[in-house]
Amino acid sequence: MVPRQEVSAWRPAVPGVVEVLHARFTEHRYPMHVHDAWTVLIVDDGAVRYDLDRHERGTPGGTVSLLPPQVPHNGSPATAQGFRKRVLYLDMTQLDARFIGPAVDGPDFADPLLRRRVGQLHAALAEPGNELEAESRLAFVGERLRERLRPGLVREAGPAGHDLAGRGLAADLRDLLDARLPGALTLEEASGLLHAHPAHLVRVFSAAYGIAPHRYVMARRVDLARGLLLGGRPAGEVAAEAGFYDQSHLTRHFKRVLGVTPGRYSRAGRRG
Repeated sequence: MVPRQEVSAWRPAVPGVVEVLHARFTEHRYPMHVHDAWTVLIVDDGAVRYDLDRHERGTPGGTVSLLPPQVPHNGSPATAQGFRKRVLYLDMTQLDARFIGPAVDGPDFADPLLRRRVGQLHAALAEPGNELEAESRLAFVGERLRERLRPGLVREAGPAGHDLAGRGLAADLRDLLDARLPGALTLEEASGLLHAHPAHLVRVFSAAYGIAPHRYVMARRVDLARGLLLGGRPAGEVAAEAGFYDQSHLTRHFKRVLGVTPGRYSRAGRRG
């Protein structure tokens, strides 16, 4: 028997994200209500119908819906099977009040790139310890939403090419990341220190070094973990000392980089 409802919600340690909600409903109908945050909705199964500003709206397959703060809306299943959804609640640092009107006029986007970016952000938010990746993916989600809401606005990210200024900015970001290792530097902090938009930082770094900032940090942490493991340290201690959230977080990234678990790597080193 299919359960009538399933709900999972949490507050990630990622600036700009107020809450994450994953849910499945077959019968529940949301009454008219408001949020203080922006609501970014994707529906994985079924469909949702809702009213926003006295207009009936819906979420056909592949749609990303953006419901603005302080604008009443409701929601109900559009099919007998109900729906399964993933929702991000974003604060006003991601989209300011200028975008509320355009979102009311056109809240539903049939945009495969935006949909893919929102899905990637959900995947990063689901794993503790991947906050820098989540921040990076959030920057691109926010950028894409702004482009869709106000296509005439000049992009905040600036040029993304391989100019000297971009290479200098990439090197500055690398220096900041290296200085914080094995700890974490948030993209928000880097943006403030380097006076550059987060999406632009990710772009110029990736263009200059061929690797995204969050993957660079994870690779450096894995490298540190290798030395600690070969020194005979247990994986649980290594995870904490190398900057990972826990041992499973270490194992996941260690295996992605090296193809083996930390335990196997450590045992191979002892045999050698």
